Amino acid sequence: MDLLQTITSLGSGAAVGFVLGLIGGGGSILATPLLLYVVGIAQPHVAIGTGALAVSANAYANFATHAFRRNVCWACAIVFALVGTLGALGGSTLGKAIDGQKLLFLFGLVMVVVGIAMLRPRRERDAAHQVTTPRNCVRAGLAALVAGGASGFFGIGGGFLIVPALIFATGMSMSNAVGSSLLAVGTFGLATALNYAASGLVDWKIAGLFIAGGLVGGFLGTRMSLRLGARRNTLARIFAGIVFVVAAYILYRSGSALLA
Repeated sequence: MDLLQTITSLGSGAAVGFVLGLIGGGGSILATPLLLYVVGIAQPHVAIGTGALAVSANAYANFATHAFRRNVCWACAIVFALVGTLGALGGSTLGKAIDGQKLLFLFGLVMVVVGIAMLRPRRERDAAHQVTTPRNCVRAGLAALVAGGASGFFGIGGGFLIVPALIFATGMSMSNAVGSSLLAVGTFGLATALNYAASGLVDWKIAGLFIAGGLVGGFLGTRMSLRLGARRNTLARIFAGIVFVVAAYILYRSGSALLA
């Protein structure tokens, strides 16, 4: 590993961590393209496995911050994480079996959907709403299977799926959904990374640098989020624009490779 790759690994990890801390999700969608086109990992599957490990570590770090601030509904968060992990294992197993360029093309399409979803304003719900009920936990578990499967298949944290799934299933507030989702994001990412690692598809050195950069970026993003909390919808729109640009580039590169 040369000096340039070390710097780009740290910088890319910081960018992902910063976005995760700033808007409570979405940063993991950038991990794979950054690892491929900035850090320089040649194989798509290695980029997915490495990114999943890095996103998992960053999500757990941000989760600790939210837990300290009591933004976690523990019962539903644990059910979602445990059940969704089964989906993540199944999804990642299927993802490994698909051609890397085809997987990247599908990933680009998912990024377009993510960008559109992030253009929708986020509405805060009443934080006092009762969410820890048996019925809500069952609904959260069913939603977790779908979100976990998608997370494992594409090697992403899946926060953009988990947050709305938790709100839909339980009616919890946005702040609680963001905090609770990070447990699932970390667990899904870890399950995916371990599955890829079992096939030798994780670059451990780059993952370590990516995680280190992400911890710094996540700390800065969380601090800025507290200052700019009222402008999160504007920030989400800016991020959506970035996602569209990256998605177009991925679709162009992977599409060209498939047609070659």
